[in-house]
Amino acid sequence: MVPTQKALSQLEADAPHSLVVRFGADRPLKMDAGVDLGPLQIAYQTYGTLNPAKSNAILICHALTGDQHVASTHPITGKPGWWEVMIGPGKPIDTDRYFVIASNVVGGCMGTTGPASTNPATGRAFGLDLPLVTIRDMVRAQAMLIDHLGIESLFAVIGGSMGGMQVLQWAASYPARVFAAMPIATAAKHSSQNIAFHEVGRQAVMADPEWRQGRYLDAGVSPTKGLAVARMAAHITYLSQEALQRKFGRKFQDRAAPTFSFDADFQIENYLRYQGTSFVDRFDANSYLYVTRACDYFDLAEDYGGSLAAAFKGTKTRFCVVSFDSDWLYPTSASRAIVHALNAAAASVSFVEINTDRGHDAFLLNVPEFFATTRGFLDAAARARGIAPAAKG
Repeated sequence: MVPTQKALSQLEADAPHSLVVRFGADRPLKMDAGVDLGPLQIAYQTYGTLNPAKSNAILICHALTGDQHVASTHPITGKPGWWEVMIGPGKPIDTDRYFVIASNVVGGCMGTTGPASTNPATGRAFGLDLPLVTIRDMVRAQAMLIDHLGIESLFAVIGGSMGGMQVLQWAASYPARVFAAMPIATAAKHSSQNIAFHEVGRQAVMADPEWRQGRYLDAGVSPTKGLAVARMAAHITYLSQEALQRKFGRKFQDRAAPTFSFDADFQIENYLRYQGTSFVDRFDANSYLYVTRACDYFDLAEDYGGSLAAAFKGTKTRFCVVSFDSDWLYPTSASRAIVHALNAAAASVSFVEINTDRGHDAFLLNVPEFFATTRGFLDAAARARGIAPAAKG
């Protein structure tokens, strides 16, 4: 029997199509929930070559529903890596020059321990028995991976959205291990509006009768309808009004007039339905609950007595903060708050607001000014780090 897409996605949780490192129960992940999680599995991919000095490693932190397949074909969808426009030979994150590492976050569903992973204590999926995960937990696990790879200090940590939160957490938790940091389209804390959007998504998942209190894998079912609705709602927040209007407007889908029904009359309706149904093939519903909750809990200043500047006190890390002017999910004001805190901490920081109508998702797309910003920042940091330019072919 040929495995279905749903079955394949469940297989990825335990036996992913990527590199894996396993930590035994004697080396647990110490979590903010007060629990030691072990054994622990981390799934990751690498691109490029680590230089003899181990000074050219870049960690890529993925966004909410991303994974380790940043520049390689996704094993479930068959689509290119989610950041292939940015990472590869001669690209802004040049794998001829840098050693790129990307791991699936704790709580994810592509091979790092998450709710779809088998709980060794019970022999069935963790489900909601997995402790709640925080951004700091994700970063602690990444640090365990970097230790495993024998890398003392990272040349750069880069990520957008939830990945940007991880970048900020890395810079705060491990300042001596991060030479350069690039938080993109992100914030130092989740706003109440963003928490509200996430709660709508979680409630959509949990309202699906097939969710079964998080035990759907035991029953061989999946809350696909609820997860698809959650994805549709979230996807709207990744776009801008201008981009939606330019791309779809009020155009009908394969018809000249309305059907006077609840079919997908408009192109935008059809597009959102496609986004929802295609998403459920590659993502676990419980993982969606966990990663959205991790974002909601994120408030870096709160961990430092309410002062964001205190999180970066004495840092030697070089920062480049990037925002997009049409991003209303993580608006430029959130990036400016990060920059002000870095300035107050006397950090080395540059800030770029990029003009585009592509909204929050702009960091995933071909935006020339963003490419130039990334390349320029990394080139300057590489010279300061003493990393040789890529050899010319």
